Amino acid sequence: MANSNIIKKRIVCPKCDETTEATLYTSINVTNHKELRERAMDESLFKWTCKSCGHVARLTYPVLYNDMKNRFMVYLIPHIGHFQLADKELEEEFKTLKHINKRIVPDFNTFKEKIFIFESGLDDMAVELTKLAISQAVAKKHKLEGVTEGYLSMYNSENNTMGFTYFVGEEKKPYVQSARLEIYGKSFSVVNELAVKDKKLKGFIRVDREWAENILYRYKRGRQVAKLNQNRE
Repeated sequence: MANSNIIKKRIVCPKCDETTEATLYTSINVTNHKELRERAMDESLFKWTCKSCGHVARLTYPVLYNDMKNRFMVYLIPHIGHFQLADKELEEEFKTLKHINKRIVPDFNTFKEKIFIFESGLDDMAVELTKLAISQAVAKKHKLEGVTEGYLSMYNSENNTMGFTYFVGEEKKPYVQSARLEIYGKSFSVVNELAVKDKKLKGFIRVDREWAENILYRYKRGRQVAKLNQNRE
């Protein structure tokens, strides 16, 4: 995909009911159009202003983000719940591309997190597993049943650290927890062992907390079986 794709759509203002034309980016190629990367990350790319009354809103619609240099694509499809995207036309368009990380995400926060992860040269599967493991420690520290929301907010290979921002308690207060990269390294090893089939999938897939919980369950189950077999010997 060489260029970013744009369409024009008429939007009815929810405040004054006037109709205004909006420019929507259905796909973004940040390798050829570097300025769109920052506009996507600060969400100004999705900002719409009514020319009649000045009402400002963020437009939410499907958009495909393509970074050819870092070899990844992130497809934002609001509220999508499927694990794998079944789009024959899209798969046909990119069937010749190899060794490209292709992900689907349901919201802006996950969209931006995936971009940060891949730009940092990290494996998002290992990051999700690391995030899950650390969230359990954060929940224990705050005496909570669980912490389900969070994102990778810092990565520093020179200092051997990465950090996650979690939203804890009923008030969803942000809490930053750093971790040594050894934990990520362990997660990376687990992923390479247990997520072989997922890594070979050619389509766009969703890698999130639910995916990580499944991998963690399989890992713990495997350890239990190995320990049971060892005790029998």
